[in-house]
Amino acid sequence: MAQEKEIFLMDTSNLDERQKEYSNLCHDEVLAKKRMMASTFAPPMSGFGGFSGMGGMGDFGGMRGMGGMCCMSGMGGFGGMGGMSAMAAPSGGFGGYGGVGAPPMMSTYGGMGAPPGGFMASVVAPSCGDAYGYSTGNVNSGQEQGVEDSNRTVAYTDQDGRIKLFRVTARELAASSIWENPLLPPRDTQPAAGAVFRRRRKEQRIQELLHMDKEAELQMRNMATNSSRNFDNKVKASYNIWRQEFHHTNTDSTLKLMKDQIIMAKVYATIARSQDEPDLYGSLMRCIKESKAAIGDAHMDSELDSSALERAKAMGHVLSSARDVLYNSDEVSRRLRVMLQSAELSIDTVKKQNTFLVQHAAKTVPMPLHCLHMQLITDYYFRDGVIKEYFHDAALKDEEDKAKLEDRSLYHYAIFSDNVLAASVVVRSTVTHAKEPDKHVFHIVTDKLNFAAMKMWFISHSSRPATVHVENIDNFKWLNSSYCSVMRQLESARLKEYYFKAHDPSSLSDGNENLKYRNPKYLSMLNHLRFYMPEIHPKLDKILFLDDDVVVQKDLTPLWDVDLKGMVNGAVETCKESFHRFDTYLNFSHPKISENFDPRACGWAFGMNMFDLKEWKKRNITGIYHYWQDLNEDRKLWKLGTLPPGLITFYNLTYPLDRTWHVLGLGYDPAVDIAEIENAAVVHYNGNYKPWLDLAISKYKAYWSKYVDVGSPHIRHCYDGKQ
Repeated sequence: MAQEKEIFLMDTSNLDERQKEYSNLCHDEVLAKKRMMASTFAPPMSGFGGFSGMGGMGDFGGMRGMGGMCCMSGMGGFGGMGGMSAMAAPSGGFGGYGGVGAPPMMSTYGGMGAPPGGFMASVVAPSCGDAYGYSTGNVNSGQEQGVEDSNRTVAYTDQDGRIKLFRVTARELAASSIWENPLLPPRDTQPAAGAVFRRRRKEQRIQELLHMDKEAELQMRNMATNSSRNFDNKVKASYNIWRQEFHHTNTDSTLKLMKDQIIMAKVYATIARSQDEPDLYGSLMRCIKESKAAIGDAHMDSELDSSALERAKAMGHVLSSARDVLYNSDEVSRRLRVMLQSAELSIDTVKKQNTFLVQHAAKTVPMPLHCLHMQLITDYYFRDGVIKEYFHDAALKDEEDKAKLEDRSLYHYAIFSDNVLAASVVVRSTVTHAKEPDKHVFHIVTDKLNFAAMKMWFISHSSRPATVHVENIDNFKWLNSSYCSVMRQLESARLKEYYFKAHDPSSLSDGNENLKYRNPKYLSMLNHLRFYMPEIHPKLDKILFLDDDVVVQKDLTPLWDVDLKGMVNGAVETCKESFHRFDTYLNFSHPKISENFDPRACGWAFGMNMFDLKEWKKRNITGIYHYWQDLNEDRKLWKLGTLPPGLITFYNLTYPLDRTWHVLGLGYDPAVDIAEIENAAVVHYNGNYKPWLDLAISKYKAYWSKYVDVGSPHIRHCYDGKQ
């Protein structure tokens, strides 16, 4: 009230137009509030007897309304702000009806005749949204009575128009009632600290607005204008169950119910059959058949047959009958355990079949790739005029580049592959990003079956100015079973049975071995040539090994300047928390492994490795490899593959390269960070989903396919023609 009075009595003669306008707005706001409050009260009603105003005028005392405002009339009056006069009671009596309630924000319930002691009450209306309410009160007469013994009965209407009554004591109303004795001097009441703070903050803000200069006002106005222009009034991420778009029609609750019913029906059907209940057994089996037909291939309730709900109800009735006749907790639980075990066996079989099919699809040569090899082999052996020119030019270039093959000052790469298309992408992507491509030499080794196709590709698709040299693994006379232990093992009858005999105890049907280790690539000696680098390249000091399923995205020449600190192998580590550590690949239950290696040692990746061949020879790395390979003839130390023997052979001899050099996982992990891929020097499609297969992860395929020579007539013939 004090603030409102200050606003109305403010001297505006010294204010400018903007400040006067602000003051007038404050006046209008206060008046609007007063009108709104006045409009919510009931019309005046006359009573009998006198009524007090601010000072308690009248014959029999009076009643103060909210705010203490009262008016007088000849026969009676009414209290302002929600206090309606009632018929006065004699001394010691009690008041009648009083106090038409205002809305919950400001209602008061009063109207009690003045008893001895002159207590008067102002009761806050209920907060449940009631429109109007009436209250009656009583106070015992003849003695002074405490507040605790007073009570109120309140009648009100709820939001649906129903009349409600409740009775409360003064103690229960302590938080929402104000009890006053006008005969006692008023108590000094201090406002709450929060109210004082809010009042002061409001006053301070008013003064700031009144004394705001033109520049600040203009700046505030511009900020408000820009904010309103940029304001997006669309409701985002809001949820309301009553909104139409949130009516979930694609639920599966009915579908799940029907499937659960089928499971229980099967349980009761087996019990009914064992207890010779043919009628019940027939009903259950018929309901099972009908429910399955109604479900079909549905995954959501909306896909169910129109009769599904009726089928579910019918099944419910039959199950209820079966439960009454057949239910036995021990028998039901036993049947459910049998069904669970059967389901687990079925899931295990399906998972094994899925793994086998994925492995089979990953290692099957696609028809276009097979076509490409056949076309290249045909051109190699049946040379027409153009092909002869290719061979003539290639022969001349081989003579020129012969010296480069052993030049230690150049950048040498080793690639072992039987896939022409994959090897061509590795070479092309590397040359594309090389700053000095004429200094890069690629040593490609393939098998006898694919030598002609590989040779023909690089003859007809020159990688100049880089040098590409293709060799046949069969020309390595030193590579024989007497020198190479893994070759001796690959030729053994025991290993052939492991791969080719379905009824062998360790075969696919046994299921004890991980199917990925039955990959036919482990039978290829090309996969093990990485352990014979000094024998293949005796004149070189350093060489970078690249798998044929990688793509080069940056210049790799800085790798030759990396100091390996006396280590033999430079590689990117792959351990993340507990993943890809030594215990993932090696059998630490074997004493030979547990005594020589740390199970928590960090693993690393083949695919992009810098080998120091001088240190290799000094430390006899190939001899270490042979030693451990001989110990693992029965595959007790590790399964098949090249990474486990690589971890053993280069244990404590591997220098960790920065992770940005080599990013892995594009052949199996759909969650590889795109930013890491973009920033990597080499990306590796390790896994089953190779980029040249239909199984490839689509979002990674473009990193590889952009280096395919789509202008090649061989590519167009085999891929565009779908041969």
